[in-house]
Amino acid sequence: MHKELAELFLNPVALAVLGLCIGSFLNVVIHRVPLMLERAWRIDSADILGVKAEVPEPITLSKPRSRCPSCGHQIAWHENIPVVSWLRLRGRCSACKAPISARYPFVEILTGVLFAAVGWRFGAQPVTLLWCGMVAVLVALAGIDWDTTLLPDNLTLPLLWAGLVASAMGWTIPMASAIWGAVAGYLSLWSVYWLFKLTTKKEGMGAGDFKLLAAMGAWLGWQMLLPITLAASLVGTVVGLGMMATGSMREGKVIPFGPFLAGGGILVLLAGQARVLDWLGWA
Repeated sequence: MHKELAELFLNPVALAVLGLCIGSFLNVVIHRVPLMLERAWRIDSADILGVKAEVPEPITLSKPRSRCPSCGHQIAWHENIPVVSWLRLRGRCSACKAPISARYPFVEILTGVLFAAVGWRFGAQPVTLLWCGMVAVLVALAGIDWDTTLLPDNLTLPLLWAGLVASAMGWTIPMASAIWGAVAGYLSLWSVYWLFKLTTKKEGMGAGDFKLLAAMGAWLGWQMLLPITLAASLVGTVVGLGMMATGSMREGKVIPFGPFLAGGGILVLLAGQARVLDWLGWA
């Protein structure tokens, strides 16, 4: 019976629907987590300086209710159905007709596709939900880093510890591989950071990148760190050159590395360790 339930609720189609719903929530996470952190930083800074803080209204992942940033119209439940509502509204607010970014349905569709791919990769078993959870956090981190060049500790560190706990419970990879993956993931980018800084007197990346690669090492093992980094560097270079060629490079010419690390991690996860090692000739 358990197998039948797993096949019913954990098949790629069911996981795709779940991914669409989770993707809708990830849009909230991507938008609100930086605002929540900024508000906390302002309060902390004011406490340290002994001054009165001018801070925005309190905000969490659930409050206040989602609303149009242009007119303040509160989003009704039927206007928040993943993808369908955006298409029905033709990408515009129902009240003021202001455009709604296409990134909202993009994140929903992306998460749905990735959840389905994870279901296809691991099959209808409970551990598949763990891998879907990892992918969801990576999507959120990629979106936040792309917008703000910030990888929040309140997402990277739980992801790291969840990977180690999952390994310790015997649900994912051997414990030794997870521990050394976390250690090597952090130290590798930490070493690159300091080498670059000592050589150029500039900072090439943030500490969030170290923690993100450490987290992926805890989930995927130390063997996958080089493939993840190579894939991230290759795609990041191509995107950077494309942005330079089209004049869309952001101010300061900063391209966050986190989205490409997350993408490299998801690619390696879906390809599988054996296939990746075979590609590299290490099998």
